[in-house]
Amino acid sequence: MAIYVWDHRREYENEREDILDAVDTVFRSDQLILGESVRGFEEEFAAYHGVSHCVGVDNGTNAVKLGLQAIGVGPGDEVITVANTAAPTVLAIDGTGATPVFVDVRPDTYLMDTDQVAGAITERTKALVPVHLYGQCVDLAPLQELAARHGLKILEDCAQSHGARQNGRLAGTTGEVGAFSFYPTKVLGAYGDAGGIITDDAETEANLRRLRYYGMEDRYYVVQTPGHNARLDEVHAEILRRKLRRLDDYIAARRTIADRYAEGLKDTELLLPKIAPGNDHVYYLYVVRHPARDEILKALREFDFNFRVSYPWPVHTMTGFAHLGYTTGTLPVTELAADEIFSLPMYPTLPEDLQDKVITVLRDILARG
Repeated sequence: MAIYVWDHRREYENEREDILDAVDTVFRSDQLILGESVRGFEEEFAAYHGVSHCVGVDNGTNAVKLGLQAIGVGPGDEVITVANTAAPTVLAIDGTGATPVFVDVRPDTYLMDTDQVAGAITERTKALVPVHLYGQCVDLAPLQELAARHGLKILEDCAQSHGARQNGRLAGTTGEVGAFSFYPTKVLGAYGDAGGIITDDAETEANLRRLRYYGMEDRYYVVQTPGHNARLDEVHAEILRRKLRRLDDYIAARRTIADRYAEGLKDTELLLPKIAPGNDHVYYLYVVRHPARDEILKALREFDFNFRVSYPWPVHTMTGFAHLGYTTGTLPVTELAADEIFSLPMYPTLPEDLQDKVITVLRDILARG
């Protein structure tokens, strides 16, 4: 039996009646675009985070892109982020016309090394984009101090951190905006592409609503550019409304699975996830590390284990970003991590017997040397 890092089928069987009812609710409604389901999800997601506004969009990439545009980022600006992220984070920055600027990550958590940010700030820097990777938050306090000192904005990339907290505060609620992906694999996932942006600022919210709807306030009349067709789908919004009620249960299940991995693999040579001080981890991914990563993955494939590396190619080394001028060796911690990390199966409905099999097989492979 093949084992994957993520599998939605058991969750779907458990929630099938509610999911199909959500679809039927939308199909029986009188509005299929930006209707009651989108409005309801926006209100409920904002309330979950204790903020004033949520604007639903079509995917996580546009959540970052439109979020940056809404806070004034555009051509000629620089935005500081990391290369240890999914390429869409950087594509979104590039899509605003701004230039992505990279700092390295910390060797223990693989999150932005905030000690390097001050040295990357120039007179063109407009925003900081910390990526809350794998399920826990970047240290935001030093970024807030730098933003206040230099007049910068903060957009939190929360695509992998739904429900994560830092010192009791939810991911996405510290910066000017928090951008979320609801791609199916996420801690809170739709059944296709979807995204959202939260903010406490009314002007930013108004900008976002225009940006996602062609730059219009009223139908057919464009009041500003750029404008996009980036609306959250009504069906996905209704499914997300239902699943949002179960988000804390999903997180609890992920933490239980993480605890079982930690216990089962604690005395091996694998470097297990480290939780940064003040963080509550939600374990979007359970990322481990070993210098012989590729050999281990090859051995695992013999058991039909299909594990994933997030991410095997640091963004700054990709040919599509060669114009940014970075070379191999520029971000050594990021590059070494890309050679050594891999993810174990992690989803709320992962059966204990499958997890036990993963632990047993991994231990056997590691014991062989």
